[in-house]
Amino acid sequence: MKRNSLARAVFGATISLAALLSFGGAAAAAQTAKAQGLVTGRSGDTMTVQTPDSSKVVVVLTDDTQVAQIQGIFKARRKQMSMAALIPGLQVQVEGSYNAQNQLVASSVKFKGNDLEDAQTIQAGLQPAKEQIQQSQQELEQQKAALERQQQEMQEQQQQMAEAQAKIDANKAAIEAANKRFGQLDDYNIMDEVTVYFANGKVALDPKYQPQLLQLAEKAKTITAYTIQVKGYASSVGSVSLNQQLSEDRASNVTQFLQQQGHIPLTNMLAPGAMGESRQVGTDKTAEGQAQNRRVVVRVLQNKGIAGT
Repeated sequence: MKRNSLARAVFGATISLAALLSFGGAAAAAQTAKAQGLVTGRSGDTMTVQTPDSSKVVVVLTDDTQVAQIQGIFKARRKQMSMAALIPGLQVQVEGSYNAQNQLVASSVKFKGNDLEDAQTIQAGLQPAKEQIQQSQQELEQQKAALERQQQEMQEQQQQMAEAQAKIDANKAAIEAANKRFGQLDDYNIMDEVTVYFANGKVALDPKYQPQLLQLAEKAKTITAYTIQVKGYASSVGSVSLNQQLSEDRASNVTQFLQQQGHIPLTNMLAPGAMGESRQVGTDKTAEGQAQNRRVVVRVLQNKGIAGT
């Protein structure tokens, strides 16, 4: 009787130890992992992140993934964002856990506001060049197919074959030229610029600047593949957090006017930039200098690669 009781006790302890080891392994597997780097690709609910050590991490996005933009001069504020903001060219910080396929299932993705602005600027310039290259490649493939048919069906028509080859060569040259411009997409021409000034502590757009902004909007529409950049600033008088909010509200109001009254499409507008007290142009020791710093700078940009310069 005692032997049976002892056997049962040993068996129960063995099962408890195995369960404990299994639980510990599961807990270790579920530990939070972190990765940061540049988004190099996005396909549906997955994206590829290039880390600083040149390795690539496949990140899985789920309905529970929290996407946030870090804001403020101290990077203390977070703004919830849509997953649509996770575009190639964006610097991100990812937290989550790895699944059985060695993919990082993200619980949160964070990025800085300036990084999103830079990525959007790049994308705005890349898209027309990508479309042009794709179109040229499609034309090249079609002409190659036509040449093959001519070679099979009309071997005697050497002159036609020579003309078709000349067209192919011309398209190759066009692709090479487009690829050359593709490498210049981080360099922009400023096609027009308007500076809007604000009263102390105010964010409302002064009506006297509306004609200038409308004129800028009309000029922008005549420029191929234009992008409008809006950056708000504040003087250093008052608290840093208040000035940061003032610069954000000023930039947002000007952006809203350009979209609603200037009829600028959202696809041609960069996200308004809140620059706070950075890049002071006047001394805040004088009223005149403070007035110069309470401003919003609006620029019409065109990529030099697209402009061919």
